[in-house]
Amino acid sequence: MRQLVGYFIIIMAFPILFFVQKSIVSEINNSNSFKNYILDSIELSTPEFDVPIVMKDRNGIPFLEEYIEWREPLLLVEIPYFARQLFLLSEDNGFYEHKGYDVTAIARAFIANTKTDNLSQGGSTITQQLVRMRFLSTDKTYERKVTELFYAAELEKQSNKDEILEMYLNEMYFGNQVYGIGAAATYYFSRPLTELNEAEIAFISAIPNNPARYDPIVHFEQTKKRQELLLDTLVRNEVMSVDEANVLKSTSIDLVIKKKLNEFPTYSTYILSELKQLIGNIDGFTKKIIEATSIEEKVRIEGLFNDHIKNVLSSGIIVETALEPSKQRKDEQAITRLLKPVGLQAGAAVIDNDTREIISLYGGKDYQKADFNRAYQAFRQPGSAIKPLLVYAPFFESGGPSYTENMIVSGGKLCIGTYCPINYGGYVYGNVTIKEAFRLSHNTAAVRVFDGVGIEEAFSFLEPFEFQSITKEDEVYPAALGGFTKGVTPLELAGAYSGFIDGMYIPVRGIRSVKDKNNTILYEWNEEKIEVWSPTTTTIIRDLLKDVVVNGTGRGISYMNPYTGAKTGTTNSDKDLWVAGMNEQYTTAVWVGYDQPQSMSELSKQKIHLQMFSTLLRE
Repeated sequence: MRQLVGYFIIIMAFPILFFVQKSIVSEINNSNSFKNYILDSIELSTPEFDVPIVMKDRNGIPFLEEYIEWREPLLLVEIPYFARQLFLLSEDNGFYEHKGYDVTAIARAFIANTKTDNLSQGGSTITQQLVRMRFLSTDKTYERKVTELFYAAELEKQSNKDEILEMYLNEMYFGNQVYGIGAAATYYFSRPLTELNEAEIAFISAIPNNPARYDPIVHFEQTKKRQELLLDTLVRNEVMSVDEANVLKSTSIDLVIKKKLNEFPTYSTYILSELKQLIGNIDGFTKKIIEATSIEEKVRIEGLFNDHIKNVLSSGIIVETALEPSKQRKDEQAITRLLKPVGLQAGAAVIDNDTREIISLYGGKDYQKADFNRAYQAFRQPGSAIKPLLVYAPFFESGGPSYTENMIVSGGKLCIGTYCPINYGGYVYGNVTIKEAFRLSHNTAAVRVFDGVGIEEAFSFLEPFEFQSITKEDEVYPAALGGFTKGVTPLELAGAYSGFIDGMYIPVRGIRSVKDKNNTILYEWNEEKIEVWSPTTTTIIRDLLKDVVVNGTGRGISYMNPYTGAKTGTTNSDKDLWVAGMNEQYTTAVWVGYDQPQSMSELSKQKIHLQMFSTLLRE
């Protein structure tokens, strides 16, 4: 019964489509209600496809491709004429003459299908195939076929033939989550379509007819046979001679299957986070969220921002980064070798002193994509590593030229209200110079200096560095020793220490630019350096950092001429081990600890954090 109904529908459709098409159009124009129904029923908006995100290192070499479907859309003029001929002659010889459907082909398919219960003969034009891919199911029913005809006719009104062919060639399925002939070329041969020979083009053109049957990875010989059938089609249509076709048939086909790039997940995961920050800043969402006057407004803006991010990411962007791949690889291997105890972890960041760019990150041992990234997500109390930024540099800034590292401060017992800091190991010292207090990390002396500067004044010097988790609640005396509510990340600390390179500061970044597939710059950071420390303060702090390495708590760090300077930091019971500092080439900060904090006294004695720091400062 269902088949008879189908026959009836098709038979009735022929005269309507073939003989009275103009009358149908006229009736539609004269009938508002029917017109509205058609407009509501046939929505031919361009579907959104996710085009891969590509990340490149500082040398322009891709190291990551983020995608579920592999797509590389091309303009029609970028698709070789030979490839276009293959599809036009094998799929729709009358493409440039019909209006979206071919009545003769439909009739031929109908006659073939009356001989069997299976709808094996399609009779679909390229336009029909395109609307089926975009808007309809692939069910082989007569009802779907009639709907397909209307959609095809409507698409032909909205787009010209070249536009339809371009869409078709870019959206066909080539198996293995590959869409479009451009993507097929790079996936199956690892070369762009324009670099393939005609035999290779014909080979991948065989796949879309039945991607499962003609999957060249699984069914190479079947794909080869269909390639030869396509070449025979060109011969029949006098595009080439038999001899020319035979030469192509005998040409060797050597697949070079694309491997999805996913190198350096620690770095790429961070870059995706920075990318969101960059887009938010440039497109104004960050400011709007900060200025939102209610929770409802903030939630609404965040929703719009997330939608905007998705649109940008799915557009096929190229993110050019500052990654130094050889150093990233060496740093990962070296630090991982040192993390021998079960569960011990580390986070680190390395900054290029000349460019202030992030060139290497360590997110943790056995780090996998989307894991907790300790380089920029692990907020831990920094201990004494914060002293140069919050205590001593502000001290020299506030006192002017008369303040030097040779000034005397007491290292004795101290209580301010109920707060009574103690020195490491419980030692009590007498009067010491600032240089000695810095070198050996005396806590009571640091708190006295901090108190002299003033809490509010000292914290004002941290503002340029934009530590994410340092708030007004942290403006208390324990902060002088790194006693924050949440803490800082290795990347934040390394970035802040970069101000000691020359007294100038600019936020450290990993992204150089974000471009579209046409190499047009969409986003890039546009920030200027500011002076955060005077030349005098910078010189003094650098000398003090050097003294720590040569004579103080940093002994064990490999000194690299002409300069190496650092400050160590620990928290109560050695639950966190820190080192931050620089040489002439790099600035770095490294944290060592357990995700669930526990004492590391023995590891502290072994100076594992100093070994890591030394490793990170090497090329």
